[in-house]
Amino acid sequence: MIGREPSERVWVKSSYSPNDNDACVEVVDEGARVRVRDSKRREGPVLVFRRTAWCGLLAALENPAADRF
Repeated sequence: MIGREPSERVWVKSSYSPNDNDACVEVVDEGARVRVRDSKRREGPVLVFRRTAWCGLLAALENPAADRF
């Protein structure tokens, strides 16, 4: 396994989420990879992105017109 053991991961909740609402995502930075999970289903599936893919996704969300879709 790459990165920390699951029990040692430090998940960070999205800054766009209200404090009293679990309807958001949480991420953990593992260097070359970024893991993403649903805060309501912490034991559920986890998406794993290469850092470059994650940064590309965030950039596209910040400026969707740049992709011309």
